Amino acid sequence: MEIIVKKWGNSAAVRIPASVMAAAHVTLDQPVKVREEQGRIVIEPVRRKEYKLDELLGGITAKNQHKPVDTGAPVGKEVW
Repeated sequence: MEIIVKKWGNSAAVRIPASVMAAAHVTLDQPVKVREEQGRIVIEPVRRKEYKLDELLGGITAKNQHKPVDTGAPVGKEVW
């Protein structure tokens, strides 16, 4: 597939076709990494690491746990 590099402000931009976005599992507003590699421009999606609850809770210690915060009495229909 051939596309054209266009001017966008002081930068250059390419329009990525929806079919390529779908095939690469990239969505609008998703961060991507851009780099030059042996004279080629490489664009790849940034994949967020998925954490398991046990991993997150395993990092909680008495030293890094904050004290409870008093948010006051309810002012609406919230239930604590």
